[in-house]
Formats: sequence, C-alpha cells, structure tokens
Amino acid sequence: MFLYLQLLRESFVFALHALTNNKLRTLLSLLGVTIGIFSIIAVLAAVDSLDRKITKDLSNLDKNTIYLMRFSFGPTEIPQWKREQFPNVKYDEYVYLKSSLNNTEQVGFQLFVGRESVKYEDRIVSDINVVPVSAEFIKIQGLEFDNGRFYNESEANSGKAVVVIGANISENLFGTEDPIGKKVRLYGQRFTVIGVLKKQGAGLFGDSNDTSVFLPVNFLRRMYGDNNDAMTPVIILKPKNGVDMEAYKVELSSKLRNFRGVKDGEIDNFFINVFSGFTNLIDGIISQMNVVGWIISGFSLLVGGFGIANIMFVSVKERTNLIGIQKSLGAKNHFILFQFLFESILLSLFGGMIGLFFVWVISIVMTKVVDFEFVLGLGNVLLGTGLAALIGLISGIIPAITASKLDPVEAIRTGL
Repeated sequence: MFLYLQLLRESFVFALHALTNNKLRTLLSLLGVTIGIFSIIAVLAAVDSLDRKITKDLSNLDKNTIYLMRFSFGPTEIPQWKREQFPNVKYDEYVYLKSSLNNTEQVGFQLFVGRESVKYEDRIVSDINVVPVSAEFIKIQGLEFDNGRFYNESEANSGKAVVVIGANISENLFGTEDPIGKKVRLYGQRFTVIGVLKKQGAGLFGDSNDTSVFLPVNFLRRMYGDNNDAMTPVIILKPKNGVDMEAYKVELSSKLRNFRGVKDGEIDNFFINVFSGFTNLIDGIISQMNVVGWIISGFSLLVGGFGIANIMFVSVKERTNLIGIQKSLGAKNHFILFQFLFESILLSLFGGMIGLFFVWVISIVMTKVVDFEFVLGLGNVLLGTGLAALIGLISGIIPAITASKLDPVEAIRTGL
C-alpha cells in the first residue's frame, strides 16, 4: 500500500514540475477547459438561480389555483378569431360561483388594469402596478404585512376608498413616517392607506408587490363600469385540498356554461387555467435551457479536451529521452502512465478552478447589480470539478498509454 502511495506522490510531483516548467503552454491549454467549465457552470448556476427565484415567488400560491378568464395561459387548439369572440368573465359570475360551487376554499375577482401614479402631498410615485381585487385575494395570495391590514369583505363590497401599498411605494411616499391613515391620490380620488406589505424583492414575473397598490375591485367597477376595454377581469378559484381537479373543472365548466346559456355541442367560451399548468410550462422551459446550455458548453469542453490531448502528445514527444532514462533506471509502465495522467488531470483541474472562480465573481457582481440572487451552489462546484477531472482523464489517457509503452532504448536513441 505504501509503495502505491509513494508512486502516486512521485507521479504527482513529476506532473507538477512539468506544468510549471512550461508556463505558457500550460496557460494556453487551460483556456479551452476554463471556457468550457465556465460556460457549463454559468448556465447551470443561472438556471438554478432562476428556478430558485421562481419557486420563491410562487411559494405562496397553491398549484391548484384556477384563473378563469377569456384568455389561455398556454397553447390552445381554438383558433384566434374564435377566441377573440369570447366574453370577459363578469362580477355576477363570480358571485354565482362563490355561492354555488362545491369543494371551493376561496373565490376572488380581479381586474387587470393599466399602470398609474400615486401621490402624497408633493411626492409622486409613477408607473405603479394597480391591483383591484376582492377581499378573498389575501387568502388566495398569502400576502404578508409589515404594518396595518388588508381590507375586509364589507369594505371590498362597498368599494370603499382604501388602499394597501407595497414597501417601495411606502418608502418613496412616506419615508420613515407611518403611512397608516394617510391619504393618497389615485385615479383622481383620495384613498386612505390601511396596510403596508412586507418587502418582497424584485419580482420575476412582471411586478413585485413592493411596487403594487391593492384596492377594492368595486371601487373601479363603480367608476368605470364592467364593460371597459382597458380592464381585463379574471375569477380566481382556490379548490379545497385533496379535491379531484378533473372533476372540479368539469363541475366549474358545467356551472358557468349553464349560467351563460352555452348550448350542448358548443365549445366553452372561457378558459380554465390551472396554475400547475403554468408551473409545468416554466419547468419545461428551464429543462430546455439546461439542455441548450449543455449542448453549447459541450463544444467548448470538446475543444478544451482536444487542446489538452494535443499538449500532452507534445509533452510526450519532448520528454521521450527522459522517459527512456526513467525506464532504463527501473521505472515501471504504470509509473509513466500515472505521471502523464496526473499532468493531464491537473492541467484540466486548474482550468476548471479558474472557470469556477470566474462564475463565482460574476455571481457576486450580478447579485449586487441587477438585484437578482445569482447562486453558485455546492452541487455545481462539485459538478464543475468532476467534469474538469473527467476531461483531463479522457484527454490524457491515450498520450499516457503511448508514453508508458515506449521502448527505453528506442526512447533514449530518439531523444538523442
């Protein structure tokens, strides 16, 4: 056992000595592997960070949450001209479903509207996301508060002029003041601030709650009515846990068809968008990004592997005389083999470490500059290290075998 450890140590020393004696050649050989490992780990780390951000942003939403509206979240076989004829969902449909649908935990109503500005005294925050919703939204979305509360059902039904604001809006309008009870202007009307949400951070899907304002949906319905083209309504349904989703969707479709008077044989003139379908779509996109990243980065690794193999053949050629001398002094074939394999693996590992270092630096910079947590996980570090070692092993195996099989007499003669 000690003999093999001694053999490994001497092979390692020989390899390290060979690399340090040819610094320029070593550096050039590193570039291919560095770029390859950097490309793969950067892509994987970016995708992992994206996946983590998506999971965090969607953690408060039940995957069985349903968005009932005239639009589809994903591809559909219904032609566009027919989809354009679908009517918007109505507030009275929300009221009907809320009172008649079985196995339902919450039913909410929301309007998608244009961006606005909110004002307090001489301070204005522009281009904010306005979210007119019914009172059930807090239980569907799982909003968390830093101060105050969400409006109750009575305030929502009456369309009371109250608002809940995001953390960034609170900071920009009120600074260190307590915003609760203060009056802000929105849609030319005065609203009372009753709640401030906890800071969420940048949102991956459009707006964050930090830059959003929530107000009773009936306030806007009273102002603009239900037939305003600038507003897109949606009914949000949260089924009870453990419910059979297929049976639930059938019941939902049947009730809304009956309410709308859709005849037998006619297609649904609405879309039942289950949130899990959206998350599955995102997971599919992330998987495709991983595959594309591996394919693109694989070419870089291939080039790096050929570069190392080429350098190792040159190294064998240059040290043919030395190999012959070592063999004539009693060096075994496996000693020569390990010597060149170690050199190839070390060369590749150094390149991989440099590539990982660049990914780590970029992850720190990206996190600070774009307010996105770019994470280089331990799994990706180990993967990058393992890939580098594997590339070194594969690239160096043929040159190492060639060197180990040299005839000592011929090797010395060739060197002379």
